[in-house]
Amino acid sequence: MDWISLAAQLFPHGHTIVEQDNFLTGTAQVDGATVSVIGSCGHAPIGVEIALLQAQAVLATVRNFPQRPIVILVDTQGQRLRHRDEMLGINSYMAHLGKCMALARSQGHKIVALVYDQALSGGFITSGMMADACFALPQATIRVMGLPAMARITKVPLERLTELAKSNPVFAPGPVNYLQMGGIDAIWDGDLALQLAQALRDASPQDQRSAAGLQRGGRSQAFPVAQAVLDHANLHANLRDNAP
Repeated sequence: MDWISLAAQLFPHGHTIVEQDNFLTGTAQVDGATVSVIGSCGHAPIGVEIALLQAQAVLATVRNFPQRPIVILVDTQGQRLRHRDEMLGINSYMAHLGKCMALARSQGHKIVALVYDQALSGGFITSGMMADACFALPQATIRVMGLPAMARITKVPLERLTELAKSNPVFAPGPVNYLQMGGIDAIWDGDLALQLAQALRDASPQDQRSAAGLQRGGRSQAFPVAQAVLDHANLHANLRDNAP
């Protein structure tokens, strides 16, 4: 789905979204309130320019419109793999974008993301995965790393990874697998405007992804390990505070 058709379905009461060089920005009306809309289109590779523009848009909302909700529209092939971007420090730009999203959440801005086409690698991690809640359309493509690239990095044969992907969502792409792992909250179909309005009402800054992954059977160890680390840290804090 192209972003223009998507915006018409998400925001039937009007929007001011504009596109420039695959960067989306504007406002829209949702459930009787104004929201900021930030995103990308055209399977955009997220280079230093778009990362900085997205960060600036988030900061402008925080500065000028306290607690205004933010909607992130995700369509990206991941971070741009060019020597120029690497030399300019694309990792720092991506980290800056993630920090701006975290700042907005800490200041009371509800952030909801929707993957409407592609969501790959670092371009997804610092946008959709930094939101309070992330959703996807049924036809969306979501993956952090393709199986061929994973085989090269891990040295596990591609055939073995392909076999594992049939039964383990950690190795498999697609919204259904990410839903099972807790990476997204739901797959939207039908009335997108209604579902967006409900998502903004329900959005919470508390991260429930590992707990959801355990409950849905997609990630069996993330939540128990995180809880064990937290319990260990609390134990040491209590011992320190009560030391003579």
